Amino acid sequence: MAKKRKERAQVLAQRQLAPGIYDCLLKTELAKDAHPGQFIALYPKDKSTLLPRPISICEADAGKNTLRIVYRVVGAGTKEFSGMKPGDSIDILGILGNGFPLDAVKEDQTAFLMGGGIGVPPILELARKLNCRKQIIVGYRDAGCFLKEDFERYGEVYIATEDGSVGTKGNVMDAIRENGLKADVIYACGPLPMLRAIKRYAKEAGIDAYISLEERMACGVGACLGCVCKTTKKDAHSHVNNARVCTDGPVFEAKEVDI
Repeated sequence: MAKKRKERAQVLAQRQLAPGIYDCLLKTELAKDAHPGQFIALYPKDKSTLLPRPISICEADAGKNTLRIVYRVVGAGTKEFSGMKPGDSIDILGILGNGFPLDAVKEDQTAFLMGGGIGVPPILELARKLNCRKQIIVGYRDAGCFLKEDFERYGEVYIATEDGSVGTKGNVMDAIRENGLKADVIYACGPLPMLRAIKRYAKEAGIDAYISLEERMACGVGACLGCVCKTTKKDAHSHVNNARVCTDGPVFEAKEVDI
């Protein structure tokens, strides 16, 4: 794994995709080290906010040295980021975390790529990199289906919305059932209730699932232990049933975590 480092990135572009959802393109050498499912930490200029904000990588272009992030405004830090303009600079730390295992699925197999809410963006880089048949199942609150057109370039896309305005009314599991979908491997990122349902489904279907946990992180580098999750096996070093989402994850094999 490439050594993480702090770097000053330049904002190349930013636009609003949906209410509270922003799409930002950054120029940074860190793009060369990015892998689907990993993340970066962005430092607000307002020092009263203290800690960097972890944001998943939506797309990475090593040739152009660009990282694309799609994030939701949830507090002071991300509110500041939403005001960035082309030409602005921002300090970032990366590349952080362990991503999705691309070799877990063979070329002749089918993978479910499942995203819910702000867990949708990291699925796009995965869709770009996986070399197999891809069924992309993404869930939204309403008709503001950000990144839908991007996903359609890489696989079959199925939408679920809570209000039923687009696709299946309900969640991603409802979309799977409604469309009679089957897969050999699952990759997923989203809120905990969604990941719990996916873990149960994978166990019942007898297939492997790799899930990216959305935890509130403070340091992002494993020092503060603020994002610990329970595991089904004891850690070899600490001898407790815990793992740090920011460094041991955020991607885990579903059967390895107790959620």
